[in-house]
Amino acid sequence: MPTRRYTVAHHIVIALTAGYLLAAAAVAFISGNGEFVFYLVVMLLLVAAVYAIDRRVHFSIGVLACLSAWGAMHMAGGLVPVPESWPINGEQRVLYSWWVVPFVYADSGQVAYGLKYDHLTHAYGFGVTCWACWQGLCATVRSAMRDAGGSEDVAIAPTSGRLTLCLAAALGFGALNEVVEFIATTLGPTNVGGYTNTGYDLIANTVGAVITVIAIRFSSSAGRSPGPAA
Repeated sequence: MPTRRYTVAHHIVIALTAGYLLAAAAVAFISGNGEFVFYLVVMLLLVAAVYAIDRRVHFSIGVLACLSAWGAMHMAGGLVPVPESWPINGEQRVLYSWWVVPFVYADSGQVAYGLKYDHLTHAYGFGVTCWACWQGLCATVRSAMRDAGGSEDVAIAPTSGRLTLCLAAALGFGALNEVVEFIATTLGPTNVGGYTNTGYDLIANTVGAVITVIAIRFSSSAGRSPGPAA
């Protein structure tokens, strides 16, 4: 397996990720936000998992930067307060509760549904997850080619079967995220939401992953982006 080489861009992503995790940990500790202490632990486990996988797959810097940005969106979502004038869902006035595009019931005048910051974070995050799955699959195919004595320096065709596998993997990770959120609700009061919130999360995950699959399918360079080995 080729040695993983880290560039200046990689070190910038690492530094930014470490910086916002430390800042989030400080804010969560000072504010006594036990829910986000739990999520910080989960984030550290995910960072370790991405590092271990990247050592073999060699994710592109684009995927690593997008994964880092997703982590920042997640940390900000639970810790950054929003103004009193912004419509929210629930009692905690933070980004995750913010109705970015609210819709209201005509009778009550209360926001009932719409587009939340939470939905955008889910769609973006699991779209990036789908991209990472694609790069992992391409690296695995190249590794098999190398082991068979063939050339691995070829573009991997984004066929319907391969993309469906990546889509299913991303949605599976999205479902695992809901399991983690459910566990969080058993540890004390949270801002996770109920059954309807879970449904919206799954829809957002699907939208983000489908958009990514379409982008990969019509990108001429999609099959050349992953690293050389799995």
